[in-house]
Amino acid sequence: MTLYFLVKYLHVLGAIVILGTGTGIAFFMLMAHLSGEAAFIARTAGIVVIADMLFTLSAVLLQPVTGGTLMWLSSTAVTDGWLLTSLVLYAVAGLFWVPVIFMQIELRDLARAADLGSEKLPQRYFTVFRRWFLCGIPGFGSVMAILWLMIAKPY
Repeated sequence: MTLYFLVKYLHVLGAIVILGTGTGIAFFMLMAHLSGEAAFIARTAGIVVIADMLFTLSAVLLQPVTGGTLMWLSSTAVTDGWLLTSLVLYAVAGLFWVPVIFMQIELRDLARAADLGSEKLPQRYFTVFRRWFLCGIPGFGSVMAILWLMIAKPY
């Protein structure tokens, strides 16, 4: 196996981890939210925060390394349209993902407090959840577009 294909494999694996973890996190957070149960939301959000830090963050940090190595190995110019667009979308995804991490921590903490006090979820929880959900659309959409650009290289 050549170095190029090994690095490409790692790069694709990173994309799978980002998409898979993102999809799983969105699904489990939404299902917990729809339950309306503070204890369930707190437990789910707690695990989501760990998963995001362990899996998503690792992949997000490695993607530029493997991508840069692929550029070098293949003599691809950063000015190639598909790559430049991918890099812009990667920045967009990051701009929406970073706040989401803090929102997930706040959602976890709000749900824990409500559960410990045997209280209803506060209005702040619903406000943060709405923001979390809305940030996921451009964040996840950007990652989906990057995947298409990586495969199609349309320009």
